[in-house]
Parts: sequence; structure tokens; C-alpha cells
Amino acid sequence: MKEDQKVVVFSAGNEEFGVPVLNVISIERAQRLNAIPQMPNYMLGVLTIREELVPIVDTGIILFNKSVNHTDKTKIIVVKTDTLSVGLLVDDAKEIIDIPQNQVKPLNVTYQLSSYITGVATLEGRLITLLDPHKLFYGLEGFERIEEHIHSHH
Repeated sequence: MKEDQKVVVFSAGNEEFGVPVLNVISIERAQRLNAIPQMPNYMLGVLTIREELVPIVDTGIILFNKSVNHTDKTKIIVVKTDTLSVGLLVDDAKEIIDIPQNQVKPLNVTYQLSSYITGVATLEGRLITLLDPHKLFYGLEGFERIEEHIHSHH
């Protein structure tokens, strides 16, 4: 029997998503970014968070091809991957919840096209799409350029 998953739930494009708490370093308020030229359209810029240079990506563009609207709820979820930390700009970071394994449904065909979606959980009438941040970033076109940029500044 697999364990419950602890996830940070965030909203983007009127839908709710979860990323594993184990991958999350921190949740920050959205702030002004230093834009970088010649980067993919989902890359908004970089922020220095806890003395680390963190690229900030627009979850709305990645998931729906539509930018996140900045409001006072907009947050940045800093997630670690094998090689660097990445900030996900989201409409709102809501809460941390435990998702019992028996609430996670296997993926139907539409979702299987997106390797970064690990499952869909139904919790008290909410539908939460679970994401694997590592696969999400590494599936992005041009992500290695971002990686190179960050590593060249260390």
C-alpha cells in the first residue's frame, strides 16, 4: 500500500494542481523579476532567493499557454530539481494537503500525453492534478538554456 502523498496545492488557469511537498523549498510572494533576453516565453526572469539564483517560469503558459494574471494572491513556489531550483509562478498557492493514495486515479488517455502529470486526485469534490516538477521542467523546450544560464552565474 503506497503512502499518502503530501502536496502543495496551487491554482493556475482555474484549475488546481499539486506538487509533492518533498520537492518544494519555499513559497514566496510574487515580486518584480529581472528579465533575461533570449529565453523561452514561459521563462519570466530570475530572482535571488536565499542567495540562490532561481529562474521563474510561468505555470499558466506552460500548462495552458496563457500567462498567469498578477494579483495580490500570485505566488512563487520554489521547487528543487536534480540540478537547480525553479520558481513556479502560480495564481495562488493554497495549502498543503495529504492525498490518500486511494483518492488518486490512474490517468486517462488525454493525460498520458503529458508525462509530467502523475495522477489526478479527487478530494471532497475538488479535482487536483498531480505534477512531477522534474518531468515538467525537463520536458520544456529550451529548458537546458535556462539551466546553462543559471549555472554560468554561479
